[in-house]
Amino acid sequence: MANEPTDPDVDLRVPVRRETPHGQRAVLAVVALGGTIGASARYGASLLWPTAVGTFPWTTLVVNVVGCAVIGVFMVLISDVWAAHRLVRPFFGTGVLGGFTTFSTYAVDIQRLLAHGRATTGLAYLALTLVAALASVWTAATLTRRVVEWRQQ
Repeated sequence: MANEPTDPDVDLRVPVRRETPHGQRAVLAVVALGGTIGASARYGASLLWPTAVGTFPWTTLVVNVVGCAVIGVFMVLISDVWAAHRLVRPFFGTGVLGGFTTFSTYAVDIQRLLAHGRATTGLAYLALTLVAALASVWTAATLTRRVVEWRQQ
């Protein structure tokens, strides 16, 4: 054991912190709370607008595009307009919107479409979601900046 090579960049004498620093507990708590709210809203959307297995997953697409638009607006507001409390971004951005948007379900939806022999639909969904989500966040952020600038004149 004494002859094993060690990484010269690792200092084994530094104790590893086992508990979360006090300030991080609040961040973890608001992310968890926000994630619960966002995931519940997404689940509610899936109950209101169910998608049959093997069909185009419109609900997931709409949830992700709407969530990305809200992210665009939110990031402009907390970056350019408001001096937000330090927990607002983790609560709403990471928690609520991270729980609401569902790119893991997007991946599962593609996998299911492929498994049901709907490769063309799966590839179209893959491309459409990426393009629509990016366009959504960019458009929402751009329009929000314009509205903010117009209101400040």
